[in-house]
Amino acid sequence: MPLLPESPDPRFVLSSDNVRIATYEFGDPSGTPVVLVHGFASGGLLNWHHAGWTRVLGRAGFRVIAIDQRGHGASSKPHTPDAYTMPLLVSDLLDVLDTFLLDEALFVGYSLGARVGWQACLDLPDRITRAVLGGIPDGDPLTRFRTDQARECLETGTAPTDKLTAAYVKMASGIRGNDLEALISLVEGMRGGAQPDPADPPQQPVLFATGSEDAILEKSRTLATAAPHSKFFEIPGRNHFNAPTSKDFRDAALAFLRGA
Repeated sequence: MPLLPESPDPRFVLSSDNVRIATYEFGDPSGTPVVLVHGFASGGLLNWHHAGWTRVLGRAGFRVIAIDQRGHGASSKPHTPDAYTMPLLVSDLLDVLDTFLLDEALFVGYSLGARVGWQACLDLPDRITRAVLGGIPDGDPLTRFRTDQARECLETGTAPTDKLTAAYVKMASGIRGNDLEALISLVEGMRGGAQPDPADPPQQPVLFATGSEDAILEKSRTLATAAPHSKFFEIPGRNHFNAPTSKDFRDAALAFLRGA
């Protein structure tokens, strides 16, 4: 018996700027579509399939489409910062919806994927009907990432002295297929761009979920409080890195997507 669930081959969507976006489909083709968007340095299969989300949502009757965001997984990995902006990441999502002929979809995102989801709820209010946003704070969490130290690590092997940068570089380097140059460019490209703003929240029903051991917990609560049709779920015993594997998180998300 395999240790990990069997993974389907990707189906590629060509973005508006000719970047190939890998997608993976699961569940009932006639079910309500839900799009899954992963966090920084992760991937559609790692974040959602290997963690059991695609199985649970598929068994519940949903049509599940997981995405590798640009710079991740089997998708194209440009090395220039201008290839990574929030408008482009939201445009990639729209291109996926259009390619799959989805007029409306539910959305589940974690960390970077949740930030994309927040903006997509604002920019695509007629396409995203309900969203689960996990591990999302207000403000710009990328300001603390030392791209200079990350690039030095890439070029010379010198470990970053900044703890947050070192943690992300270690995580990114430990995942097969990751391209550290592309991920550093993503940080540079998104820095200073559109950020979740409590003064301008999504109007759709949104479930915010953050780990009880995550340093951004209270900032995530702040966003949830600002959104007019939101719920908040504190994922018990989880930090920012292991929250997606929580059964409690999956169960809360499933109930919310069903309309509970």
